Amino acid sequence: MSVREGGRGGAAGAEPVQEHDPVQEHEPVQEHEDEDEVWSEEHDDRTAETLRWLRDKRRAHQRQRRRDTAVLIYCVILAVIGYGSGFVIRFLRELQVSADYSGVGDDVRHTLPAVFVGVTVGLALFAAREALWRGPVVVPGPSVGWVLAHPVRRAAVLKPKFRFSAALALAPGFLTAVAAAVVLRVIDLASFGGALLAALPAALCLPLLAVTLGMIVEGRPRLARRVRRLTVPAVLLLALLAVQVGLASGGHRVAALEWIELWSGPWGWAAQPLMAATGGSAPGWPAAVVLLAAAAAAALHYGHRQAAHVPTAQLRSRAATSSAVSAGMWSLELRAAKLAVLESGGGEPTWRVSVRAPRNKYLVVLWRDLLALLRTPGRLGRALTWAGCAALTSGLGVELGGEKRVVGLVLGLLFGYFAVGALAETARLETDDIRRAAWSPFRFRTLMLQHAIVPAVLGALLGLLAAVPYAMAGVRWPLLLMPVCAVPFAAAAVFAACRGPARTDLMFVGGGLPTGGAGPFLFMAWYAAGPLVSIGGLTFVLNSALSRGLDGRGVLDTAWMAAALTAGLLLFAARSANKLIRR
Repeated sequence: MSVREGGRGGAAGAEPVQEHDPVQEHEPVQEHEDEDEVWSEEHDDRTAETLRWLRDKRRAHQRQRRRDTAVLIYCVILAVIGYGSGFVIRFLRELQVSADYSGVGDDVRHTLPAVFVGVTVGLALFAAREALWRGPVVVPGPSVGWVLAHPVRRAAVLKPKFRFSAALALAPGFLTAVAAAVVLRVIDLASFGGALLAALPAALCLPLLAVTLGMIVEGRPRLARRVRRLTVPAVLLLALLAVQVGLASGGHRVAALEWIELWSGPWGWAAQPLMAATGGSAPGWPAAVVLLAAAAAAALHYGHRQAAHVPTAQLRSRAATSSAVSAGMWSLELRAAKLAVLESGGGEPTWRVSVRAPRNKYLVVLWRDLLALLRTPGRLGRALTWAGCAALTSGLGVELGGEKRVVGLVLGLLFGYFAVGALAETARLETDDIRRAAWSPFRFRTLMLQHAIVPAVLGALLGLLAAVPYAMAGVRWPLLLMPVCAVPFAAAAVFAACRGPARTDLMFVGGGLPTGGAGPFLFMAWYAAGPLVSIGGLTFVLNSALSRGLDGRGVLDTAWMAAALTAGLLLFAARSANKLIRR
């Protein structure tokens, strides 16, 4: 429609002249910008209806999941009561008898500061390491890819996960408090009610502090490298605390160190109520409880606030890792679950070490294994730690004698197997993907047998090092026996590496019998055949030698048994390696 000039004073019905307004030209552009504006809670918050829709759709799935969880918990409780109640009652009776004529109560009271520091350090280490691949906030993969991509508030999705993890962490803490109260009542150190009330502050607050620490590590990816670096000092601190516990139980207490431990942080504040309940010196325990509760409340508030700010990339990677670990555990592929955890946590810290390769092809495997250990010093640290645990537990079992000697020997040999197994990681890497063995100039079975040399030699050296304290105390036989035991452990580690995929079909053998099938036991025997055979054979010969008084004959019998076990395990390892190639 045309508009005449001067129409402002024209006839009625004529449209007025529209003047040029520069502001109106930009109004459509502003409307377009409003359409492309980033989503905000004020304009379009669909959180309530989205979560309500999800609850409705998931109701049947959640109901079935709760049923499965209830059945699993029932089976675990039934197994624990059926198989473990007799051992627990016998242990408590022996503990009560020992407390009647010995100073068990004084030993427990004196070791409380170091024990609580050790428990706190262990909880912190576990929470930080677990947060490298999982953490308190774990959202399923579909929720990360679909829910968080819609106009939904992140806090409404992520904060309930943190609250659930915090509530779940209180369950083992409460059970630990009940067990501690029972032990203190059995040794007549405190009443059950008083001991339980005194242990509750630690049982409730320390797990919450650990969950908050895990939340901090999960929400800040840059802390992952620092956590891995601090793992070794934390393990060394735990070893020093174990030494302090041993010295305190023997009457060698350091009063200044205990005072620092009791007031330097939550670890000491948690110990003071229990010390007061058991008759120890803790005059300021009410103030310590207030400080502990305040620290736990502040940490819980901070962690709950930070739960909404976990990066989406972290949530996505943790969802994938959690699914892989669950699949590995349910399919009994523990190696696959471990690899998923290591891959998500960034792997082990490595050093850049370069050593010239040998020209002799028969030394190439040894060179590769030694170079792998030099580049991953964490494996050497784990081997040294397990070797120390093996020496301590086996020596304690031999000193106690009787049935406890067998238990001490089994635990000591198991720790020794773990120490040697930490040095045999290269053998497992070869069997994770047999295509990696294409570099080798040897047959696959020959390659796997050569992977046993470095663990056997280094394990023998670790055994010799662990036997030095006994030799200084005047007991010479561990200098021969501990290095000898490392050789069959190396063969057992290589045999376990060549085991192949899990034989889950063994779980269903004899399942139709009225009394139940032996399938689970057959699977466990197949899965742990290497350590079972090596530990069982060495325990039999060592216990027999110690029963009649260890002499040259006992050492010779142990050497013959170790040689026979090594030969047999290596033979079966070679056969298993051939089967892997045929697959």
